[in-house]
Amino acid sequence: MIKKFLLGTCLTLCGAVLTFAQQKPTFLSHPTLSPDGKILVFSFEGDLWKVESEGGVAVRLTGMEGNEINPRISPDGKQLAFSANQNGNMDVYVMPLAGGDIRQLTSHEGADEIDSWSWDSKTLYFTSTRYNRMSSYQVAATGGTAKRLFPHYFNYISQVVETPSGELLFNDSWEGYSSANRKRYKGAFNPDIKSYNPKTKAFKQYTDYNGKDFWPTVDQHGKIYFVSDQGNAEYNLYQLINDKPTALTSFKESIKRPAVAANGKTIAFEKGYQLFLYDVASKKVTQPNIALSRNQVLGKSKEFNVNSNISYFDVAMDGKKMAFVSRGELFVSDSEGKFIRQMPSQGQRIMEVKWLKDNKTLLYSQTYQGYLNWYTRSADGTGEVKQLTQDLRNNREITFNADKSQAVYLSGRDEVRVLDLTSLKSKTVVKDELWAFQNSSPSFSPDGKYLLFTSIRNFEQDIFVHQLASNQTTNLTNTGVSETSPSWSPDGKYIYFASNRTKPAFPTGMQNSSIFRMALENFDEPYRNNKFNELFSQPVKKDTIADKKTDDQSKGKDKKDEKAIATHTPSDKKVVVTIDLQGLRDRIEQVSPAFGTQSDPIAIQKGEKNYVFFSSNHEGKYSLYRTIYEPFETSKTEKVIESGINQFTEANGKYFILNKGAIQKYNIEQNKLDAININFKFNRDLENEFKQMFYETWAGLEENFYDSTFHGIDWGVMKKKYEPYLTGVNNRSDLRILLNDMLGELNSSHLGFSSMGAEERKPFGFVTNEIGVLFNQENPYQIEHIVDNSPASRKGVDLKEGDEIIAVNGNKVDPKIDRDVYFTWPSLAEEVQLTIKRAGKEIMVNIRPLTSTAFKDLIYDEWIKSNRGKVDTWSKSRIAYSHMKNMGGPELQRFLIDMAEQENNKEGIILDLRYNTGGNVHDEVLRFLSQRPYLQWQYRGGKMAPQSNFAPASKPIVLLINEQSLSDAEMTAAGFKELKLGKIIGIETYRWIIFTSAKGLVDGSNYRLPAWGCYTLDGKDLEYTGVAPDIFVHNTIADRSNDRDPQLERAVQEILKDLK
Repeated sequence: MIKKFLLGTCLTLCGAVLTFAQQKPTFLSHPTLSPDGKILVFSFEGDLWKVESEGGVAVRLTGMEGNEINPRISPDGKQLAFSANQNGNMDVYVMPLAGGDIRQLTSHEGADEIDSWSWDSKTLYFTSTRYNRMSSYQVAATGGTAKRLFPHYFNYISQVVETPSGELLFNDSWEGYSSANRKRYKGAFNPDIKSYNPKTKAFKQYTDYNGKDFWPTVDQHGKIYFVSDQGNAEYNLYQLINDKPTALTSFKESIKRPAVAANGKTIAFEKGYQLFLYDVASKKVTQPNIALSRNQVLGKSKEFNVNSNISYFDVAMDGKKMAFVSRGELFVSDSEGKFIRQMPSQGQRIMEVKWLKDNKTLLYSQTYQGYLNWYTRSADGTGEVKQLTQDLRNNREITFNADKSQAVYLSGRDEVRVLDLTSLKSKTVVKDELWAFQNSSPSFSPDGKYLLFTSIRNFEQDIFVHQLASNQTTNLTNTGVSETSPSWSPDGKYIYFASNRTKPAFPTGMQNSSIFRMALENFDEPYRNNKFNELFSQPVKKDTIADKKTDDQSKGKDKKDEKAIATHTPSDKKVVVTIDLQGLRDRIEQVSPAFGTQSDPIAIQKGEKNYVFFSSNHEGKYSLYRTIYEPFETSKTEKVIESGINQFTEANGKYFILNKGAIQKYNIEQNKLDAININFKFNRDLENEFKQMFYETWAGLEENFYDSTFHGIDWGVMKKKYEPYLTGVNNRSDLRILLNDMLGELNSSHLGFSSMGAEERKPFGFVTNEIGVLFNQENPYQIEHIVDNSPASRKGVDLKEGDEIIAVNGNKVDPKIDRDVYFTWPSLAEEVQLTIKRAGKEIMVNIRPLTSTAFKDLIYDEWIKSNRGKVDTWSKSRIAYSHMKNMGGPELQRFLIDMAEQENNKEGIILDLRYNTGGNVHDEVLRFLSQRPYLQWQYRGGKMAPQSNFAPASKPIVLLINEQSLSDAEMTAAGFKELKLGKIIGIETYRWIIFTSAKGLVDGSNYRLPAWGCYTLDGKDLEYTGVAPDIFVHNTIADRSNDRDPQLERAVQEILKDLK
């Protein structure tokens, strides 16, 4: 693929004015120097730029779609290699430094990121995700198929740099690669500077600091420089002098990505999102004065449409007007959505909105310093906005009482508040453990005397009521499982809720829940005899409408008033809620289908009919259903709409729902929905939106991070440190870098900010069609290995090891061209036709390809199969082996099947949690392993059989862990140790364990929230300590490369020793 580089620096482009930055530009990154150190190339706003290292006007080198990063100038100074994602994923490109055509060298859909050049300028080294999480490759600068440098699926090698002697420096931890922004990590998976000598086949470790040593760079004299945090917990520049790390800088602000000039005189690096130079001889640091043109587009308005993008709405009591929220902006319209006005924007995010009973005023939540607070404003957009609260906590989930005189809402982690809708003053009525997100909405009882809400007990939600008059709070459920989304029946007789009444919701989340109702009193149902007797009872005389008409006319009232009176004349008895606590839980009954998962009940009364709406998947797909209760009729459940809903509201006897971003009218009698077509365009600029997202993310962590000391970091200081850089943010990539760097200050696992905007989406992408084989490194089109259970292994697919592919879909291959070019297309093909050469003959073979992700999983499976074979061989089939890739549901099922197939027939068990990436099924795994025999039974003449059927705890068990066992694998290991289920062998776990969730932002971006810490019974934080093995055994890179597994061997030895 050929692209032309940009000549010179354009000052205008497509009518958009480009300006030279008056202040020093920020978000310059990925510096590299020419061999003599006189030219500096770097990445800025997604393109590569060139400038004299002393400073000056920078010239743009590339203008490709997407981002260009990791520029590397060849040692001979002639070529520039870099990575770019113009096709949706990072590929390797090369171009003449002096200008000319850009050539694409790699084509696989995996991310290929350049690391370095060989010293003869003929070979490029890069890190790729094509085979596993990450591996190092080399490719010729002239093109061809890349070669993997280190064998074995779990050799995660990155940042390869060649020394002049041919030694390859590298890291083998993603803490120095994809998690480089996480500061101050210390643990078994810390990155060290290591090396491999291709001539002697020997590995060497240069650093052994328990923290982070990474980003190596080397000059033509063999001097090695790198980044380390061992001095002051910030990333600084170090040099290996006599094989000992020596600090060259001691900045209080971390540096990034150092690159030394080949002549060894100058080192370029990033600091504070700007570029700096370290003079090796003088040991002085200077900042080149770089002038460059900047296309300031972020502050320009972007157009959006509310159509199918509404996140919240409310309808006024008069039924004439609606208010709704779209992309954080507030709008008001008539109830048909024809006449729309946008409320003046304050550049914040609005989440909830309610009409006050005057039908003229809006109450809404809006961010203030990142936190949601309450505001009011006139619904016509005039007048001043009034801020009701100024809390540095999130106020949310507001609900009004029946006459709209009071509102109840949740505040922060621990408060239920009542808001007086006349004085607009708030009062805290309950303080309890609520959690600051993932809440059920509170509500008033129909008579307004009670508040209904949920609070946390032992990580599960219980249902509470708070009596306002007595200020007394009562736990109505008080169980060991969760009861969520409670709501009152309109007649005040029931509380509806969702629950799995036998299984806790944590840590897996609520599964197989049903809808229940709790009768608040032990009342009886109506009797048919009474209904029959009513047929013969004397009717009570009532004023007729005609009588009222005469009276009203005498009082001067018009026909419009008469109709209103007639409409509201029939009135039910006033609802009075009474809660009889005696036998309350005995009066719980299930009201939803007996299978599937149901949630989010809503109860509505219309005449004598009671409707209970809920989401359910009992017919296969989540949809909205309703169950109708009517005296003397059988209850009936029917579908409302084939999807879930976000809101259900009523106004003036009419019903509305929010579904997939669109508001619809709902006719409850006919069970019919009519869409309200709302089409309105509005403007919003990303500059203010990004700032709002920055503060909301900071506030979300401030309110929810599991450790109140923030791992010893002053989180407020971090906000002040990073917010000045917001002025330099000019695109979404800058925002991602800034926020992830700020989050990285917490030295926390399970953190990250993710964002992908419409302005970044490519109109096309590419998929590598894998056929299920591994190719020969030297002959890239010759099949070396057919992977088990892949398309190539299926019966009828005539492929054999040793076959050579000579054509794909009739296109003859060129051995000099990257093989992936022939298999990477816009989508996954249904079939591929291969022409292969075997023993001098050409054979046509049809095959169904699979995705790269699925192929990587099959390679992983082969490693598991190989381990099982080794265990069978070494133990003479006496030991069961099971490996879990993660702690998710499918892997739990795999583990249980492994045990069902092996446990009864084996004398010992090895559970392998090495490389396990976590999940939430630790409890199920430990429960299974904890089973012991407690009884025997026998059919006459048959053999005795134990109870329980499975009794693994009566046998020797070994748990294998290593430095890449993380998250729920660490929970499992800690539980295994505490329960004394067996021996743990391997290396200390990662120290990557906080249970986490995520919160969405205004544009669909999200940030992770590690909110739940995990501790041993004696209070140790696993995020700090990890889990240490009972027997330490280390597997090295050389072990893996040579298919050795000392950890697995020791596990077998220990079990056999126990079986003697």
